[in-house]
Amino acid sequence: MSVYLTAILKAKKESVKDLKPILDNMVLNTRKEEACEKYELQQSLDDETVFIFHEIWKNKEGLDAHNQQSYIKEFVVKAPELLEKPARIYLAKLV
Repeated sequence: MSVYLTAILKAKKESVKDLKPILDNMVLNTRKEEACEKYELQQSLDDETVFIFHEIWKNKEGLDAHNQQSYIKEFVVKAPELLEKPARIYLAKLV
């Protein structure tokens, strides 16, 4: 069963320029993962500090493997200094 994930990140205003290349690198590498069906990054038109990931994974195991990748772990370590608050993560399935 596919897993759908939406993540909403709110960067600190002064961190947007530092965060964007990290997120772009995550997109570049994640799209190479076998279990990744979709990994899309968007930036809010109303608020440049808000980034939204839309993801589709073949299965939960693929998402779990993604979360163990070095580029994801590096982001998790840097996130507290770059984000205004922890990312909001929503896991879903088709109904």
